[in-house]
Amino acid sequence: MEETADQVLMGRIANGDEAAFRLLSRRHAARALGFAQRIVQNHALAEEVVQEALLRVWINAPRWRSDAPFQAWFFRIVLNLCLNQKRRPAFVSLESAGEPPDPGPDAVRQIEARELDQDIAAAIDALPDRQRAAILLTYHEGLSNAETAALLDTTVSAVETLLARAKRTLR
Repeated sequence: MEETADQVLMGRIANGDEAAFRLLSRRHAARALGFAQRIVQNHALAEEVVQEALLRVWINAPRWRSDAPFQAWFFRIVLNLCLNQKRRPAFVSLESAGEPPDPGPDAVRQIEARELDQDIAAAIDALPDRQRAAILLTYHEGLSNAETAALLDTTVSAVETLLARAKRTLR
């Protein structure tokens, strides 16, 4: 008799009868909640699962086949939603997740890099003027050897010689 009543209610729900939906929900929600809670082992999550299942009943009522018992269909929805919840990674609160790692270098590496830059700058400053100019124009300013040669009023091979001597001294 209850199956027939559920079938009649589902027919009314398919036509948008909210009162029939409330009655059917009251009839099955408590058992579905207990069932869901035993599967997901979390009361709040079980409540969400049952609410989602009831929403799916409301939305899919026109497609429900009256030859199947409502309770079996409803509990299958609840079970599927519970299993989906268990497959999802656990929710981690933002506070417990901690700070994301900084992709940049740590403080020690920054200090080391800064010191290395200072050492290189001091070594370049100690080069003879023409070697320093060739190094700075070529590597710092990005000029070609021909452009550097024109600025220094010399030949490309002379710039290459200046660069080779400067690199040897810097090493």
